[in-house]
Amino acid sequence: MHVFIIAGLLSVLPISELRGAIPYALANSVPIPIAFGFCTLLNMLVAPAVFLFLSTLHELFCRLAWYDRAINRLLARAQAKVKAKVDRFGYFGVMLFVAIPLPITGAYTGTLGAWVLGLDRRKTFLAVCAGVLIAGIVVTVVASLGIEALSIFIKKEA
Repeated sequence: MHVFIIAGLLSVLPISELRGAIPYALANSVPIPIAFGFCTLLNMLVAPAVFLFLSTLHELFCRLAWYDRAINRLLARAQAKVKAKVDRFGYFGVMLFVAIPLPITGAYTGTLGAWVLGLDRRKTFLAVCAGVLIAGIVVTVVASLGIEALSIFIKKEA
């Protein structure tokens, strides 16, 4: 049972996400479909949690005049800077960004970027879910092949 707790925590932590959760689950003998489904589903739940967190904090801090001026200026600058790329790639770009299982890409960063750019929450959630699904497939395939390849180093009982 503790394997699922640790894999679940790894799935929702910003640093590890699926890149840490799925290999951990597979290395601890969780069957591939269960490891993939459990970790991927939990990682998909990051998007609504991040949107809720950012929106709530933003509303609270906007009551402070200095924050309101500073953040609105920063958000406007960020939106203007990448407007052409957002118009070109939109939610497909969010999906691709989240789908790449590398450090600094994932559900947290994709959702944060979509929030900064003012993208629609529902469409962002769908794009993040699709990206997490793709990343989950990639990580599961690589991890399952990697664990099998590393099994030559495991001492077998006679």
